[in-house]
Amino acid sequence: MAGTPPLPPFAAIVVAAGKGLRVGGDIPKQFRMLGGKPVLRWSVDTLAHAGADVIFVVVPPDAESAAREALAGVEGVRFVHGGATRQQSVRAGLEALAATAQPERVLIHDAARPDLPVAVIARLLAALDEHPGAIPVLPVVDSLAVAGTDGTMIGKATREALRRVQTPQAFRTSAILAAHRDWTGPADAGDDAQVLMASNGSVALVDGDERLKKITFAEDLMEQATRPAFRIGQGFDVHRLEAGEELWLGGVLIPHDKGLAGHSDADVALHAITDAVLGAVGEGDIGTHFPPSDPQWRGARSGQFLEHAVGLARAAGYAVANVDLTLICEAPKIGPHRPAMRAEVARLMGLDESAVSIKATTTEKLGFTGRGEGIAAQAIVCVTLATKGTAT
Repeated sequence: MAGTPPLPPFAAIVVAAGKGLRVGGDIPKQFRMLGGKPVLRWSVDTLAHAGADVIFVVVPPDAESAAREALAGVEGVRFVHGGATRQQSVRAGLEALAATAQPERVLIHDAARPDLPVAVIARLLAALDEHPGAIPVLPVVDSLAVAGTDGTMIGKATREALRRVQTPQAFRTSAILAAHRDWTGPADAGDDAQVLMASNGSVALVDGDERLKKITFAEDLMEQATRPAFRIGQGFDVHRLEAGEELWLGGVLIPHDKGLAGHSDADVALHAITDAVLGAVGEGDIGTHFPPSDPQWRGARSGQFLEHAVGLARAAGYAVANVDLTLICEAPKIGPHRPAMRAEVARLMGLDESAVSIKATTTEKLGFTGRGEGIAAQAIVCVTLATKGTAT
């Protein structure tokens, strides 16, 4: 499917059933506004864009209407009433999932972690090939002291063996459902990985991300709210020119005696722009989302890669402001095709043509482009923090 990353099928459970009192105010933190939309919507938008088959949002019984309003327009969302503890709320979500045609994998995420990188989702789901559970973690960088009851240091903990745990946590659906049904531990388990471990399930550790910071106090919400008003990304790509290949540039098929060779349609222009968008929102590069080793992308149109990147920017709360592309080649002449390329790039990115600049230059017969061996492209993209109603 166009714009869908190569992830295995998965479901998601977003836990939003807490009261969030420590953040202050009379509105639970999951429904507070952050960067133009509710905190809850940030991670749900990302999960939906990443391809979740279904997303169960666990909410307090008296807050379902607020949750529906916060997530209006998001497809694949279902609502479940939570319990008195987090473990009970997750169990309710899992039982609701069990009543559906459940995917083999499920992500369980806290709504209070709004900034969810898709790269973390990919690492978690991949780890489930070898383990029934996987969690994102970060190293502990500070020295650790063991405190006594009198408030003095009585020992030192070894930080090398410790990790900070984040969500989402990923599980094989049948394993985590059985573990929650068998749970006989404390009334509220610390997290779902502990529930799985209590049933002798192994939990893989994958790299987390500092962006997954949890909103706990008012200052956390303020810190998240002060995200940069704009961000810049740059992309660069090169492909060889070969006889017998089609030449696609900027989504336009250009008549020429040679074409660009690559795993997809090798549209060097769209590849550079895609990497620039991904770079602007910190989502890796085109190979992360559409690896050339995956046969499903052989011969694929690069327009879907660009649409996917723009979708990730929107899920992160940013709108593309403008793009500046430079093509570097001796032939063909780009000028006659510039209007069509500009119109197609604007269409793919949802922009007015005035926000798209396409230029061309040569290297004065120097290097591989000068010898006509290939075409290079460089792109710069600016994204701006979306206002309410634009980052959907």
